[in-house]
Amino acid sequence: MNKYELALVVNAKVEDDVRAAVVEKAKGYITRYNGNITEVEEWGKKKLAYEIQKMHEGFYYFIQFEADADCPAEVERHVRIMDNVLRYLVVRKDA
Repeated sequence: MNKYELALVVNAKVEDDVRAAVVEKAKGYITRYNGNITEVEEWGKKKLAYEIQKMHEGFYYFIQFEADADCPAEVERHVRIMDNVLRYLVVRKDA
C-alpha cells in the first residue's frame, strides 16, 4: 500500500453542509476503491492564486490515505466531474 494525499479546493460560495457533503463524497470514493483514510485536514477559506470560474476564494481540504496503485486514478476520475470542486490533485507521498 502506498501513501497518497488528495488536495481539494471547494467552492467557497456554497453552504457548509454542501461543502461537507462534497468532502464526504470524495472520502467515499477513496474507501470504495479500497483506500484507507488516515487523516483529513481542513485549512479553511483561502484566497486563490488566480481566478477560477470567476471566484477568488476557495475552501482547502487535504485528505491523506493509503491505497493500492490503481486507487488514485479512479478517485481522480470521479472527483473531476464533481460539482463545487474547483481544483483537485492526488500526489504520492514518499516514505
